Amino acid sequence: MRHIRFAFRTLFRTPFVTFVAVLSLALGIGANGAIFSMFDQILLTPLPVPEADRLVNLTAPGPKPGSTSCNQAGNCEEVFSYRMFKDLQERQAVLTGLAAHRLFGANLTVNGAPMTGEGMLVSGSYFPTLGLNPSVGRLLGPEDAETVGEGYVAVLSDNFWRTHYGSNPGVVGQSIEVNGRMLTIVGVAPQRFEGTTLGGRPLVFVPITIRRDMEGRGGLDNRQNYWAYVFGRLKPDVTLEQATAGLNAVYRPIINDVEAPLQEGMSEQTMARFRAKEVGVTPGYRGQSSVHREAKAPLLMLLGVTGVVLLIACANIANLLLARGASRSLEMGVRLALGSGRGRLMAQLLTEAVVLALMGGVASLVVAYATLKALGALLPPQSASTLTFQLQPAVVLFAGAVAVGTGLLFGLFPALHSTRSDLITAIRSASGQISGHQQAGRFRAALVTLQIALASGLLISAGLFLKSLINVAHVDLGLKVDDVVTFSISPQRSGYDSTRAAQLYTRVADELAQLPGVTAVTSSMVPLLAGSNWGTSVHVQGFPEGPDVDNNSRFNEVGPGYFRSLGITLLSGREFTAADGQGSGRVAIVNQTFAKKFELGDDAVGKFMSYRSSDTLDTQIVGLIQDAKYSDVKNEIPPLFYTPWQQDGDVSFLSYYVRTALPPEQLVREIRPLLKKIAPSVPIEELKTMPQQIRENVFLDRMISILSTAFAALATLLAAVGLYGVLAYSVQQRTREIGVRMSLGANPWQVRGLVIRQVAWMLGVGGVAGLLAALALGRALGSLLYGLQGSDPVVFSLSLALLGLVAFGAAYFPARRASKVDPITALRYE
Repeated sequence: MRHIRFAFRTLFRTPFVTFVAVLSLALGIGANGAIFSMFDQILLTPLPVPEADRLVNLTAPGPKPGSTSCNQAGNCEEVFSYRMFKDLQERQAVLTGLAAHRLFGANLTVNGAPMTGEGMLVSGSYFPTLGLNPSVGRLLGPEDAETVGEGYVAVLSDNFWRTHYGSNPGVVGQSIEVNGRMLTIVGVAPQRFEGTTLGGRPLVFVPITIRRDMEGRGGLDNRQNYWAYVFGRLKPDVTLEQATAGLNAVYRPIINDVEAPLQEGMSEQTMARFRAKEVGVTPGYRGQSSVHREAKAPLLMLLGVTGVVLLIACANIANLLLARGASRSLEMGVRLALGSGRGRLMAQLLTEAVVLALMGGVASLVVAYATLKALGALLPPQSASTLTFQLQPAVVLFAGAVAVGTGLLFGLFPALHSTRSDLITAIRSASGQISGHQQAGRFRAALVTLQIALASGLLISAGLFLKSLINVAHVDLGLKVDDVVTFSISPQRSGYDSTRAAQLYTRVADELAQLPGVTAVTSSMVPLLAGSNWGTSVHVQGFPEGPDVDNNSRFNEVGPGYFRSLGITLLSGREFTAADGQGSGRVAIVNQTFAKKFELGDDAVGKFMSYRSSDTLDTQIVGLIQDAKYSDVKNEIPPLFYTPWQQDGDVSFLSYYVRTALPPEQLVREIRPLLKKIAPSVPIEELKTMPQQIRENVFLDRMISILSTAFAALATLLAAVGLYGVLAYSVQQRTREIGVRMSLGANPWQVRGLVIRQVAWMLGVGGVAGLLAALALGRALGSLLYGLQGSDPVVFSLSLALLGLVAFGAAYFPARRASKVDPITALRYE
């Protein structure tokens, strides 16, 4: 306690210096804490289930002839057919349980009020495999998902139960409407459990056997329909490798004896690959989610950036402690001469460093909280809703551990150095020698050089990401959507049949067109620039067919006036009209990439194609459009064809696009009450402006660019503070030397040159080191950049020029002070 009390008294003798040090550490540790919070939630935190480390995820890479559907639970390499899942479940012997699941969009009616959210289709083995117990009632079991088309029961998520049912245990036995079906509530999932897919927060869990009622799709008996995600739990003493071997011993015979004979039109090479397919088994303690893979590189990069910021802040603290130790050399020398042990003095100095770091750690919690809130604002609402942007215990522990480690690590050298001199050396040093301790001076200069190197690397990296974001912002979308509002509805999830749904779609379009300021209304089945893709195989007039021929294309079903409403250029042919409905001849419009892939050239209009199971070319191409961005801003435009949704007759959901001559925000306020009047039981989804939709589509680029630029600016500022401190202290230590030089005829410019040369040396060495580091980082993170290389010369030049400007700006005042030293006063110094 005596050491701690003395440490506080010592630190508050110089409150301004202590404040700057604490602020530096708070910024460094706080930024690290905030990014670590995201890193922990996305990449480290296991599922809240017993022995999560025994869970494994199954993948099914290789050819998947037929229909494939995947979502945020993972990519299409990971999905199985339901029949294959059942076969593996019945025959495997290395897992205590095997389970299947899939997220789906859900319209729910609670106390008469419609709402939209997510649900999860689960096999009867889902909850038993996870080893969970209910909060209320019971969970789903094997008896709930035995027969396809049966099992109209549901388990509520704990959060949904608390917020919408007031934690009422009497909810068990009540009914809830999910996608137009009445389900009996049998229980509530345990607290904190929100499914096995990060990025999804299911409100209800329902048997996988009623998929057709929930999603409008079956596929449970079709071995060529791949859509189910599968995971299991290892038996005791079974390793990952043993599980892989055991599962493939079952999987390969099914592939070769059951599924291979079902394939038609497959080449020998593809059939060989199909027969060689194997199950992959990976750790499943975090669940199954594409977020893990997509977020890993950006989060590692941001964690590294904040680590560099913290390192620069720590270098400032080390320099501060060295300077303070030099000013206390007389005190240390006297205390050593009076019999104090070196270990005792080192303990005191290390205590001061740790106390300083802990003060910074406490203050860093405020910075971490503010940074987390900023992160939440940068993420799309759907992504933000799946994460926690509050200070969690893990963040507090992380900040404390980093603070203590920082104090010990960067307080050690100053403590060693400050307790090494003897009394005579200390007295002479304090009485005004021409230079201070050379070893300490070199160490402090090395620290500043390291700071410059780190700051230059961060500045260049931030410049690359900033230019990448500028490139993204200037992408030619091929669309004109600045004054467009979009939203979606899914009436079939609210009990509408296909006929009533089609009538509702038409009425909604007509009512929207009557709103003040509205100039155009259209619709599409696949939402524009929302990351969604639907694809199918096509047959095109004149295009060769055969095994292994790539005849796949993206497709969308759209309403009349779609291309005119969205500003997409029609190169030839005509638009869809209201006359293109059921009973009329099937028609399609294709983009330029489609025409190029299928060798249609400029004469696409008038040709015939087919996109259904029949080989009959029954669909005429009536229009050719200019390529326009479709699902993503950054990705290449795929081959794409459009058909009128009115010709389908069974469209379960539709997205609308409303162009207005008034401010779009005003239209947003008017749409919700209009839809409530037209269809009170149908909730509106994803209501926003199209510019907002585009920003959400590139949110990762925006987040990385904004955060990396902010952290680079912070790092540069901290490096400038460190450089200023070293130069100011150096000028103070060399006061007599400068006085001697000026008395011998040196002019102020020559004196300033002493300081400038010192800066130039540190800037040159640090800048080159940072340049090399930035080149390596640019190559490593090239996949995150858009429209430029990781060695862009303009970015490198501007970043280094900015760093030089900041460095020489930090050197200005110390250099000016040195040039104004009075030789007589300096020679009398102390």
